[in-house]
Amino acid sequence: MFDKIMIPVDLQHVEKLERSLEIAATLAKEWNATVYYVTVAGRVPNRAAKSPEEHAKHLETFAAEQGEKFGISTASLTKDSTDVTIELEKKLLEAAEEIGADLIVTASHVPGISDKLHLIPSHSGELASKARCSVFVLRGEVM
Repeated sequence: MFDKIMIPVDLQHVEKLERSLEIAATLAKEWNATVYYVTVAGRVPNRAAKSPEEHAKHLETFAAEQGEKFGISTASLTKDSTDVTIELEKKLLEAAEEIGADLIVTASHVPGISDKLHLIPSHSGELASKARCSVFVLRGEVM
């Protein structure tokens, strides 16, 4: 049913993605799909990496570790951004098209008052409304 499953990953918050990672791996096993771990990296150094190139290496290592842990086929893709906060959804949608993803598994926070008032849009909600492929949004996790 699915051949290419994309999962957005913030390497600074991997501990909050355990459920998403497990579900993506389970789906990949079920359909013999490849899981593509995707991150959007800015030019500003952060806890995960000092440069986009270093970020890409860390993500590649992470993808390989997930493949070994779950016994699945994996790949990684890092999209460069000048402003991650503003470009996140756009870059993730570009990645989905580039990969040819037929499913995106993404984490989201539990909706709060700011979501109900539409003050701060959900990254996962934006992906779900704009992606050409299916999007599986897992509530209760923060992306």
